[in-house]
Amino acid sequence: MKDWTEVTTAYIEFLQWEKGLAENSVMAYQRDVEKLKDFCVARKISPMHVKREHLQELIHQLYELGIQPRSQARIISGWKQFFNFLVIDDRRTDDPSELVESPRIGRKLPVFLTIEEIDALQSAIDLSKPEGHRNKAILETLYSCGLRVSELITLKFSDLFFDEGFIRVIGKGDKQRLVPVSKTVEKEIGFYLESMRNHQTVQKGNEDIVFLNRRGKGLTRVMIFTIIRQLAEKIGLKKTISPHTFRHSFATHLVEGGANLRAVQEMLGHESITTTEVYTHLDTNFLKEAIISYHPRSI
Repeated sequence: MKDWTEVTTAYIEFLQWEKGLAENSVMAYQRDVEKLKDFCVARKISPMHVKREHLQELIHQLYELGIQPRSQARIISGWKQFFNFLVIDDRRTDDPSELVESPRIGRKLPVFLTIEEIDALQSAIDLSKPEGHRNKAILETLYSCGLRVSELITLKFSDLFFDEGFIRVIGKGDKQRLVPVSKTVEKEIGFYLESMRNHQTVQKGNEDIVFLNRRGKGLTRVMIFTIIRQLAEKIGLKKTISPHTFRHSFATHLVEGGANLRAVQEMLGHESITTTEVYTHLDTNFLKEAIISYHPRSI
């Protein structure tokens, strides 16, 4: 239907230019609307005539297809964003998703690594190979700065302010934040520069990118995943980990160490404090010690 094509195009432009969302986020919202569009087009329902019962019928279909509650909730959130746009853009006067409830889901605690596991992963790196110091610097930067993998592979030399003790990170939606940087990160990047980076022929357009592959081009997300997966297999790590696991570990260790949750929120670049609160899943020994130390009945 022509009206769905026109409205969807306008919505995507709204997300890109007015909301300033990253490409991956825009694509996720687009997929949510495509599900709704396919359902409605088959029933000849225009975007301006979608009703709550239509959404509920589609939700039931998602359930029947075996879509997990967490995924259902994300899709419904995408629909709510879409109908909010239609109201803002004066295409509708009502929001049919307003009273649609998302399935109840428990908060999934992120997998994180202990300091000993991080040390073991780094010790497994073969520093005799050209990429050895690069890989060690990558792991240290992910863990010590809490970066997303997309932030790591786009990190530039012009973002490194070692003398001032911080790095500039370009996060989701091109939002900038400053993250304190440790002397360990500075040292490992220095080793990488001396052993590999300074001796490479850099491909045009990659001169300012910190981490490069052997061909002098920026690393991909897949390459970072591969490096970490191979190291995990090498040490026999039973946990399923990814680059994001180092970000979770960064946040968890800060919170366990007593860092202010607002400060952690700023360093992670979370818009909402509720996103950061997931890292209050402190281990049982830490909780036991806190209760024994501070609860008035523990005396």
